[in-house]
Formats: sequence, C-alpha cells, structure tokens
Amino acid sequence: MGCGRVGATLARNLSDAGHDVAVIDMEETAFRRLGSSFEGRTVTGMGFDRGVLLSAGIREAYAFAAVSSGDNSNILAARVARETFNVEHVAARIYDPRRAAVYQRLGIPTVATVRWTADQIIRRLLPQGSMSEFTDPSGKVVLAEVPVNSAWVGRRLSDLEHLADTRIGYLTRLGDGLLPRTDTVLQDGDVLHVLCGSDDLGRIERTLGAAPPHD
Repeated sequence: MGCGRVGATLARNLSDAGHDVAVIDMEETAFRRLGSSFEGRTVTGMGFDRGVLLSAGIREAYAFAAVSSGDNSNILAARVARETFNVEHVAARIYDPRRAAVYQRLGIPTVATVRWTADQIIRRLLPQGSMSEFTDPSGKVVLAEVPVNSAWVGRRLSDLEHLADTRIGYLTRLGDGLLPRTDTVLQDGDVLHVLCGSDDLGRIERTLGAAPPHD
C-alpha cells in the first residue's frame, strides 16, 4: 500500500526478483512511478478498505507492506492484513519513531523513516536467509541476523542455542538491543543476531528456520 518513492522502489525491487506484486494507492497517477516495465497489478483505492484489498489479491498474499505517507493509514492497513486476512509477513512504515514500540506490541514490525531502507522492508516481508552484519578479517566468524520460525516463540534462547549449536550474540526487541540471559524467552517480533562460524551459518539457518523438535 502506497506508491510514493518508497512504495514504487519496493514494488519494482520485488517484481524484478520474480515476485507477483500488487500496488494500492488512492491516486491513480502515482502508479507512473512504477515505470512502463512494471508487470504487477495496480489497484486504486484506500489500502485499509477490505474490498480494495480483496481486489489486490490479499487472500493469496504472502506479505503486505504499508508504506503510504500516513502513520494511521499504514498501521490500520497492516492490522487489517494481519488480523482479518492472516497475512504471514506484514511491515509498516512509521514516520513517528515514538509510535514504533506501540505498534510492535501489536505484532506488526515497523520501520521508522529515519532508518528506513527498501532492503529493511524486504527483509521483514521475505525473511529467507540470514543478513550478515559483521565478518572478522579472516572471514571465519560472522555476526548475522537470522530469521526464526514463529514456532520457536515462547522457548528460552538457551534452548535455541543448544538445539542449533550456536551462540546468540544479542537480540533486538521493540527496536532496542538486548543481551540475552539464560532465562530470556523468545517473544513475537524479536530479531536474533547469531554469532557463529561462517561455515556453520547455513546449518543454523535451516535449524532455526524450521519448527523446533518436539520435547
């Protein structure tokens, strides 16, 4: 939702990567930003209107990004996508970073404008694969943001470390960094930053990307 510079860039990037994309905006002229080569669907209307969302194919959507120019519209549309249509991956752009923590508690990842990039939004929508944040000079040790299957929520981080045979350097919760303790429990919306050998990263991705084994 939203075909300004952010939304248009996001839509083109996703489309170029081979994804089927639908773009919603209240102004039909906004779709000009997509360019003539854009092959996705365009829908004119309010992005939190259920009829408009249905026209855009929300029932088949794997992910939804609310990146219009209004905080209220973005969070409302994101909540409708998540709570009414059960879209698995939802992200909202928020202009006021003070609101971000409130919306995070609703279970919707938010990105404040001051630290927004298209890559950050895409990481929230398509969380396949890790994102390296640091590599030592030898290339043998990495600190990486690793996606975690939602089935791990409620488990202690020490359990994740044991089962994935890795070390969690820190986690991001509601936009703040947090050093885990032995009794820290993974919450919905937490972002894990794993410290591991570069050769082990693929194995760790597969382990944490799948549901945990039964006790």
